[in-house]
Amino acid sequence: MNVKEAIETRRAYRALGPVEVTDGIIKELATAAQLMPSCFNNQPWKFVFARSEGSLAKVKDCLSKGNDWAKNSSVIIAAFARKDYDCVIKEREFYLFDLGMAVSALVLRATELGLVAHPIAGFDNEKVRLALGIPEGNMVITLINVGKKIEDLASLTPQQAGGEAARPPRLALENIYSVDAYDEKLAVKPAR
Repeated sequence: MNVKEAIETRRAYRALGPVEVTDGIIKELATAAQLMPSCFNNQPWKFVFARSEGSLAKVKDCLSKGNDWAKNSSVIIAAFARKDYDCVIKEREFYLFDLGMAVSALVLRATELGLVAHPIAGFDNEKVRLALGIPEGNMVITLINVGKKIEDLASLTPQQAGGEAARPPRLALENIYSVDAYDEKLAVKPAR
């Protein structure tokens, strides 16, 4: 699978089933993140792979109600960084951008390996930080839920189940980029 295929194949499925996530797979995912660029090569990203029953239980206890489906994950990856470990140029805090690029590479590598890697925002940052022993001052930006796509939708709400069949709609290309100057078409907001 090439990068274009991984991008087109990647989906944030919620219907997850168990999959063995070996040390080798964890190393593959971490390596994909490690190779991404960052401001002055600061590499502010850090990851904790919750894989054991005990670690998974602690993290699952931190999920928001709407993310009950994530309790079927075989691994949940806490992706975090510290603002003071990266560039802050005027108001631009690059640790957020740099971590996002690393997560993107990790998600695409997971896709290439036949896994689902679904990042979420619905969790209690402080509870996750404490549950995994992440030092104070770090911000857990996302939890990445890893599993295998399954057809059984019983663990999903009707709305979530409805979203499994097709990729959610995307803004039209003319609404996400322009050339040489800002175009008012970029002001379109996605429907929720």
